[in-house]
Amino acid sequence: MIVSALDTVAARTAGLVKIYGFGDTEVRALDDVSVEFMTGEFTAIMGPSGSGKSTLMHCLSGLDTATSGAVCIGETDLTTLSDKQMTMLRRDRIGFVFQAFNLVPTLTALENITLPLDLAGREPDQEWLSTILKRLGLNERLAHRPGELSGGQQQRVACARALAGRPDIIFGDEPTGNLDSGSSGEVLSILRAAVDQFGQTVVIVTHDPRAASYADRVVFLADGRIVDELRSPTADSVLDMMKSLETR
Repeated sequence: MIVSALDTVAARTAGLVKIYGFGDTEVRALDDVSVEFMTGEFTAIMGPSGSGKSTLMHCLSGLDTATSGAVCIGETDLTTLSDKQMTMLRRDRIGFVFQAFNLVPTLTALENITLPLDLAGREPDQEWLSTILKRLGLNERLAHRPGELSGGQQQRVACARALAGRPDIIFGDEPTGNLDSGSSGEVLSILRAAVDQFGQTVVIVTHDPRAASYADRVVFLADGRIVDELRSPTADSVLDMMKSLETR
């Protein structure tokens, strides 16, 4: 088993502010957010609708830019990067698992998995790739195109794609949002195993207390601010926290 020490920071924000619009239409989606995500840890981000959780993930992963403050992957401050440098960082150091799978319909499962590496001109580590494919149970599906796969299988392909390049951190934006409970549990188990067995760092946004219970830690946002967190969460403890946030 590969175990990463939880003493290094995989990603962090410091005084992060994100504002959309101007004047009367201004919305402060994130308001002075400072948070750390440790290497080898599984974190879930939760909060009521409009709390800023997706905006936080998009800023952390370089899909959106901060209005002010710092956003770092490891020691790299994303706010100092050019568009080209940001593209390269997302390609080489970040893995993504989205609710919509985002697979290319004309490519096979294997071609989808290796696509980011192909675009980067990098050869996959065959031993690592074989380990991932075996763990995800995809060896019998590699020649199939997305339209020939179930939703759960498509999301497993998306997980394999996120893991294939051995990124510094994997972000999941509602990664189980389009799945039934069986497939959802399967994908969450894969993300849990990525942390426990592969030493990966995983951060997901979710609205589902059951999904959050797979994490080591849950960070709660409300009105663009971090208001609480839970360690070793259960579905019930997460649900209780969410209820309390909605009545504040």
